[in-house]
Amino acid sequence: MQLTRLSLSNFRNFARLDVQVPSGATLLVGANAQGKTSLLEAVYFLATLSSFHADNDRQLVNFLEARNPTAVARIVASYQRGERNHQMEVRIIQEQTKVGQRARKEVLIDGGKLKIGEAVGHFNAVLFLPQMLQIIDGAPRHRRRYLDLALSQVAPHYAEQLSEYESILSQRNALLKQISEGGGDRNQLDFWDERLSLRGAQVLAARFLALKELDALAGRIHHELTRGAEVLRLSYEPTYDPLPGNGSQRTLMEAPPDRSGVSVEKLQAGFRAALEAKRGEEIGRGVTSIGPHRDELRFLGNSLDLGSYGSRGQVRTTLLTLKLAEMEWMQARSGRWPVLLLDEVLAELDEARRFDLLGRLSRDRQVLLTTTDVDLFTPEFLGGAQQWRIEGGQLKS
Repeated sequence: MQLTRLSLSNFRNFARLDVQVPSGATLLVGANAQGKTSLLEAVYFLATLSSFHADNDRQLVNFLEARNPTAVARIVASYQRGERNHQMEVRIIQEQTKVGQRARKEVLIDGGKLKIGEAVGHFNAVLFLPQMLQIIDGAPRHRRRYLDLALSQVAPHYAEQLSEYESILSQRNALLKQISEGGGDRNQLDFWDERLSLRGAQVLAARFLALKELDALAGRIHHELTRGAEVLRLSYEPTYDPLPGNGSQRTLMEAPPDRSGVSVEKLQAGFRAALEAKRGEEIGRGVTSIGPHRDELRFLGNSLDLGSYGSRGQVRTTLLTLKLAEMEWMQARSGRWPVLLLDEVLAELDEARRFDLLGRLSRDRQVLLTTTDVDLFTPEFLGGAQQWRIEGGQLKS
């Protein structure tokens, strides 16, 4: 994957930007709040059509443009995918409705309009933001969202399956609440259980395989980054487990149970049976209590749950490990290296880990990095990197 040109219009603090993007490493230099992170966010939005940094899409529209009744932010990119060149245009359209402002997205690839689920993953990118430390030490929803965004880029139809699962879940929860309040037909749950168990099984199968692959890659990379001081394991903990009894019988240092060999058909049958067994309890609570939407992912370093007990340095190194593993995983899945986007990645690393990381980034792959301090980078790295200075939402020569 090679990004060759990027144009922004009314995106965050960029009123206008149009730039050729070089191969290899590009260093975005400037003070805080000048637009460096926003540029990375725009590139990542091309891959996922979702922002890890914003609460909603309206926040992505430039604040001056957003004053208009109808405001449009645009990201236009030219890129090479395999042997072919493509152009993607993403429009974020803010409109005034009867109930207030809303934002919708339109996506065009090579001039043709696509549905969001069809466009996700046509361009591939991996993003590191300091705010993403919540993937390791935040609420479980951050870890689920991380995994879903990564899978949506490389697993065919995953985005659509997940979206359908969430829609069915919402309707099932509405029925459970109605029944718990004395209305509704309990027998209607059979219909929703059938649909939920199918989409849920598809989501689980994709997650189980992804975690197996990511665990192997992350373990090797983390061993290198910590120079053998830590063993990292990724442990997926499903609320419906097709292999019951595994979690309580093993130590944290052992390899996590391999659920990737369970077929979608067996997952669906087991998940549906689990939903039926929980039916009375869920009617009482008015909510679906098991399924991919309630699952957990844990990061274990030397038998320690890093989300609960890891130091800030351990958490940051683990996130960096995860992002480097994600990059290799995407290449293995798709045959293409994603564009790597790193925001202030060196700020809290010691000298040895900075040296190791920069050595990894010196390979022939495209990476965009931000920094407020070029002195953090080795002369060898700076000699092979392009530098862009970002000031007030503008690229300065």
